[in-house]
Amino acid sequence: MVTISIMSADDQAFLDILSSVPNDIRRYSNDVADYVDRHLEHVANNLREALSSSKWIPESARPRRPPPPPRKATIPCPASTYSKIHDWVLQNKLLTTVIVIAAGGLTYHIIRRKSNRKKRRAKRAPNGARVEVVVVAGSPSEPITRSISLDLERRGFIVYIVCNTIEEEVLVQNESRPDIKPLMIDIVDPESARASIERFTAFLQAPHAVAQGIKQHHLVFRSLILIPTPNYPSLPIATLAPSDLSDLLNTRLLQPILTLQTFLPLLQILPLSHPLQHPSPPTPPPKPSVLILTPSIISSLSPAFHLPESAIVSALTSFTSVLSSELQPLGIPVTHIRLGTFDTSPFSPHNRQLTVSSQRAEMLKWEENARHAYGRNYATVTSKTGGGGVVGKGSSLRELNNAVFDAMVRGKGGVVRVGMGSRVYGFVGRWVPSGLVGWMMGVRGVGEKEEFGRVAGSSEAFGSTSTSPGSSGGSTGNVHGLGLGDSEYVSVYGLPEDQHPDGEH
Repeated sequence: MVTISIMSADDQAFLDILSSVPNDIRRYSNDVADYVDRHLEHVANNLREALSSSKWIPESARPRRPPPPPRKATIPCPASTYSKIHDWVLQNKLLTTVIVIAAGGLTYHIIRRKSNRKKRRAKRAPNGARVEVVVVAGSPSEPITRSISLDLERRGFIVYIVCNTIEEEVLVQNESRPDIKPLMIDIVDPESARASIERFTAFLQAPHAVAQGIKQHHLVFRSLILIPTPNYPSLPIATLAPSDLSDLLNTRLLQPILTLQTFLPLLQILPLSHPLQHPSPPTPPPKPSVLILTPSIISSLSPAFHLPESAIVSALTSFTSVLSSELQPLGIPVTHIRLGTFDTSPFSPHNRQLTVSSQRAEMLKWEENARHAYGRNYATVTSKTGGGGVVGKGSSLRELNNAVFDAMVRGKGGVVRVGMGSRVYGFVGRWVPSGLVGWMMGVRGVGEKEEFGRVAGSSEAFGSTSTSPGSSGGSTGNVHGLGLGDSEYVSVYGLPEDQHPDGEH
């Protein structure tokens, strides 16, 4: 007979707990012993260190200090190159600044030198003939127009200068350059101007040959360059005559707009298709580009007594922006070149800036109230601006010629600043308050007691007649009002009736 004992699950769990009790007691006992040993060792070390440093215990009875804990041997990691450079820069900040400035200047000099040495030449036909045509719409007597025309001709372009009068055509012919030719367009007469453009279009579409028996080629219209006259009068608004304003608007603003309007039909159909040309040319001719050159210094600063230039150049800037938006869908790039000051002495040896004598002669034409209100500030401002630009030698014209060529061939529009002062004065005019600009130009308030040319209450006025003690009352002495004396300003007070500049009584 077999007896089977069945143990329930609760009994088995109770037995497992009882079997694990000795292990838990052993683990807890070891943890408590280790904790007590660590603390007793720490207390013993502290007590030994305190007794070893006590002076009241004889040295022979003092316990020895516990040995220091062993140090782990660490192998120093070599510093990286970046860390070395960083530490050196922090220790030599001044020297680092000098090195950075010198390196930046050297880099700029090298880049600019390479840019000036870059080969800039017009494309030619396989037979070596000139094929690219450039039209320059500017006065042939202006130094900038002459410089750009001669430079483009030297680089291999055929240059046509737009002429409105016979005198301008004669000036172009006097250059004695076979590839600088006049292009007569009377923009005042729309029918005549349209006929001139049609003849010029037929000339571009017709085949040409350098000499008889040589393979013919076709011309390519490369660019239209508008150069409005950069010379503007400087006068107070109160003294500007309506007729002068009308002439300025016609010659400086309306004429460039009408000239471009005349060329727009031709620009839209370019490049031309030639019937006798090979059906698949290797490289299609590029779209022509439009360049508009305007001065930028006076229009950026907007100083006193320069309304014509500030207003007209600002209008031309807006015109260029609108034109660029209209021609962009046609693929015609429009570049606005904003000019600084340039050294035009090779083309204009005579100084045409506003001199002191011409200032005084101009102010003598004003009314007395205008001389009193504006004379002093006008003389100060125009002496600093030269009557049409900031006085100074300026940049070389080669810089302008290179900028014009680069703007023609890069095929992208936009704004390009070139010339001394174009960037600096643009920044000043954009961010510096107008009152501070006026103060820098020398504009000062007009005092109530201060008269133009003399101070009220003074016994001797500028320009007054002086009579020597032995002379008669009708004799006149030295006249200082016409720039012959040491007076800084002009005065017409005390002039005899027969010597008044306007002949007024």
